[in-house]
Amino acid sequence: MNNYAHMAVLTIIVIAAFYAVWFRDLLSSVISLAVFSLLLALEYFILQAPDVAIAEAAIGAGLSTAIYIITLGACKALKGPKGGVGQ
Repeated sequence: MNNYAHMAVLTIIVIAAFYAVWFRDLLSSVISLAVFSLLLALEYFILQAPDVAIAEAAIGAGLSTAIYIITLGACKALKGPKGGVGQ
């Protein structure tokens, strides 16, 4: 059973990484990266490394995703109505 769960998580990790590159919308890519990071934390937990899994979940999925979303919001706020910065 553990082998099937391991292979399923690895397969979904590859799919999430593919979609992170495939999406044209940056918010969708950030969400896909968050899913990738959470699944990577699950993989670390399956491999019996709970300390690494907690660090990956907190920093990789939580903090990095928050920073990316705040940055995307700030970039959209800087754009003027014609698409340039400050116009």
